[in-house]
Amino acid sequence: MTRVALIGAGGFVGSSIVKALAAKADIDLAPVTRTNYNAAREDGPYDILINSAMPSKRFWARQNPKLDFIETVEKTSRLTNDWAAAKIIQISSISARSQLDTVYGRHKAAAEKLVKHSDNLILRLGPMYGEELDKGVLIDILNDNPVFVARNSHYCFAPIDWITSWIADNLDRSGVMDLGGNDAIMVGDVADAVESTSEFKGDTDDQILSERLDGAPAAREVIDFLHQVSKKKN
Repeated sequence: MTRVALIGAGGFVGSSIVKALAAKADIDLAPVTRTNYNAAREDGPYDILINSAMPSKRFWARQNPKLDFIETVEKTSRLTNDWAAAKIIQISSISARSQLDTVYGRHKAAAEKLVKHSDNLILRLGPMYGEELDKGVLIDILNDNPVFVARNSHYCFAPIDWITSWIADNLDRSGVMDLGGNDAIMVGDVADAVESTSEFKGDTDDQILSERLDGAPAAREVIDFLHQVSKKKN
């Protein structure tokens, strides 16, 4: 039995990882939120500590750089120093590689350095979608709101359920890798496909896999997801 502590179990990614790991008979899972953080830490040691608690709001990070540093870099430091775990899986972002000119990207990269050793695994996630999604480019497109990236920005969209199932099946991996959809699609093409009237404002923001991922869905499948959401709304 593998003991796993999942930090950020109530978030968009964390709650989906909980579902994926709950289906594994050989996993003893401790979902960790703010309410049981101290008790779960004292209940260690763990075989694996998964950190899915870092903030995912890039605009918020730009407006609150000190708070983003605390929630990203300092929180990761506390986890590495205060928790007893043989291995850490850090849920990071492709922005740690592609957006080092931003607060969000620099902080994600700094947090990665704290766990980039031994058999730890750093997963740089691309843009995701799923039923619980409530913010980001796709939501803005669906609601015809302004989108604050350029139309020609390429995103490697992937469904959250696929991402977290992959994580649950690959806990033994180590190193650094991107995780998302193959064949990134332009966000402007996504908007056109669902007849969105969103206005695009901002710089080109490419979120692309560094290499193709075997078995990953095509990024353009996000269009089918948006069509389904639109039908439910109507």
